[in-house]
Amino acid sequence: MKILYVFAHPEERSLNGSLREVAFAELRAQGHEILVSDLYAMGWKSQVDRQDFPQWPADKRLLVPAASKAGFASAALTADVEAEIAKLRAADGIILHFPLWWFSMPAILKGWVDRVFAYGYGYGVGEHSDARWGDRYGEGMFQDKRAMLVVTAGGWAPHYSARGINGPIDDLLFPIQHGVLFYPGAQVLPPYVLYQADRIDEARFASEAERLRARMRGFLTEAPIPYRRQNGGDYSIPGCELQPWLGGPDASGFALHSADASPVAARLSAVAG
Repeated sequence: MKILYVFAHPEERSLNGSLREVAFAELRAQGHEILVSDLYAMGWKSQVDRQDFPQWPADKRLLVPAASKAGFASAALTADVEAEIAKLRAADGIILHFPLWWFSMPAILKGWVDRVFAYGYGYGVGEHSDARWGDRYGEGMFQDKRAMLVVTAGGWAPHYSARGINGPIDDLLFPIQHGVLFYPGAQVLPPYVLYQADRIDEARFASEAERLRARMRGFLTEAPIPYRRQNGGDYSIPGCELQPWLGGPDASGFALHSADASPVAARLSAVAG
C-alpha cells in the first residue's frame, strides 16, 4: 500500500518529528511504501494567487474555481501542485500530521489543501441534479483511499472533552476530517491525538510511540468514522439537509453527520483497549 504522509511542522527535532519517525518505521515494517510531503522542508507556498494559474489570461479577473478547473483539466497547474496531485493519485492512503495551532491545522497545511485539491479533483466532481448533488461526502476521487490525522495539542485532554473549555476534539477536527478528507470521498479513521505535547518525558513518549505504532498497524483494518454519505438517502437532494426523521427534531451539531452518535474519542479508546 502506498501512503502519502503530509507533515507540517517547522522543526525536524521536535516531538512531532520524533513521532513521524515512529510512524514511518512502523508503516515500513508493515510493508507500506511512504510518499512524503514535508511541507516546511519543501518551502511550500501556502497562498493561492494568480501565480498558481500560469495559463489564466493576465487581463482577466481571477476566478479561482474557474482557473483551477481549467488548469487541472489541461495539467497546466504549477509544477509543485502537479507533483502533489501525482502523489495523491498514486496513494492508497493519506496521513496528515500536524500540531493543533489556534484550533486548526497550520497555515502551510491549509495552503497545501487549498492549492492541491483542485477543481475537478478535490471538488467540483460529478453531476448536480435533483437526484444527486455531485460526487462528494463519501464519493469522489478519494473514495478508494483511507485517511487519518496525527495531531499534537498543548492542552490537557479534559480541555478538549465534551464539556471542556476548548470544545470537543471531535468538533475541532470535524472541518478537516469531514470537510477536507470525507468531502472528496476518503474513508476517515479516528484520529491519533497526543495531548500536553509540551509536557512529555521519556516514559510517556515511549507509551505514546507504542500507541502510534498500534494505529499504524491498524491503518488497513480499523473501522472508519461512519460519516453519512450525501447521496445515500440520509440527506434531501438538492437541499442537502439531513432527513427530518434522523437525529430528532431538536438535535444539532456535527455528530448528526455520523451514523454512530458516539464520540470518536470513545470509539478510539475502545480500539486502543
